[in-house]
Amino acid sequence: MVASSAGTPRIAVVGGGIGGLAAAAFLHRAGLPVTVYEQAQQVKEVGAGLVLAPNAVRLLRRLGALDALRDSAVPLDVGWEFRRWADGRVLSAEDLAGACARLYGERTYTLHRADLLDAIAAVVPAGTVQLGKRCTAVTVPGDTVQLTFTDGTAAEADVVIGADGVHSTVRGAVTEPAPATYSGMCAFRAIVPADRAPDFARRRAQTLWIGPDHHLVHYPISGGAAVNLVAFAPAGDVTVESWSATATVAEFLAEFAGWDPRLQDLIAQAGTPGRWALLDREPLHRWSRGPVTLLGDAAHPMFPFFAQGAAQSIEDAAVLAACLAADRHAPARALQRYESLRIGRTTRLQQISHARAHVNHLPDGPEQQARDAALAAADPLVDSAWIYAYDPDTADTATG
Repeated sequence: MVASSAGTPRIAVVGGGIGGLAAAAFLHRAGLPVTVYEQAQQVKEVGAGLVLAPNAVRLLRRLGALDALRDSAVPLDVGWEFRRWADGRVLSAEDLAGACARLYGERTYTLHRADLLDAIAAVVPAGTVQLGKRCTAVTVPGDTVQLTFTDGTAAEADVVIGADGVHSTVRGAVTEPAPATYSGMCAFRAIVPADRAPDFARRRAQTLWIGPDHHLVHYPISGGAAVNLVAFAPAGDVTVESWSATATVAEFLAEFAGWDPRLQDLIAQAGTPGRWALLDREPLHRWSRGPVTLLGDAAHPMFPFFAQGAAQSIEDAAVLAACLAADRHAPARALQRYESLRIGRTTRLQQISHARAHVNHLPDGPEQQARDAALAAADPLVDSAWIYAYDPDTADTATG
């Protein structure tokens, strides 16, 4: 497909979350104009905390978005601190304060998702985002792509990027539609004010309590003013997949009955927790078709067990912008290049994140004991170098 007459493709991003705004920011940085269509009436992020690893931090620094997080992001001293469910015994931990920056040039941070979205939005030019635009159809009738919205309007573009999440509408223009399946797990999320959290949860640490059929993660956010909790348990009859779905503290506590009393004390201080079913999708074999491509969860939704969902969408954005900038007169070819550079890496992360559910949730016994011994012997910070050292500007283009 040939770009517009001016030689610069008209680019539309569907979805104004972290991935969509990162795409807009990197495209703007590359000198490519872009319009973001967001279904909400304002740019905001729901949910709670996330972990920002060095592979994402270096890209945010490159965008000029990192300074805005100086007061809200918490630099971790300890990461991937695995604790035994019954007594809190530490099985393994990373020394992030001493080694992370030395190995990868950046620290690891925890923060609220809304703070990250605000920081990225601040480097996107005013007027880029159109709100209240829920996309219902994407068609490619000829040399351009047509977008249709629920408000009765339409738009035309040379390139369309679907950053519209696990329930992506844009995906239907790329591959055969297929519904997500339920994983059999549900997630709880809650935020505890720091002044109500026990001392062990206020440390600058990302801690994972692992046990039979469950695990729980906690870390400080919002400059240390709060502690984020996210936990995973069997879904039972929970089938709602929505960040606005809720549970009660009593239900949350019941899932972790018999666990270390300190953890029970932390859960008891939570406000109304969110609870929703985790969806599962097989990795896509392709996510670009002609002038349409996908990004982030629309392309490769992954279980959050390696804390790489947001990071991978930011990486996607950086690579996509570089590919389009390098081949702006043939955007369909640029999108194929982008896919080839990204799909192997994101598929691998989808697969290992999926497998981690089994590893984290082993019942007590020989397999659990072997896992705990392996955790004690491992150096996860070094073992994960392929994740954290990645830089789109220097990555081997033969493998992505």
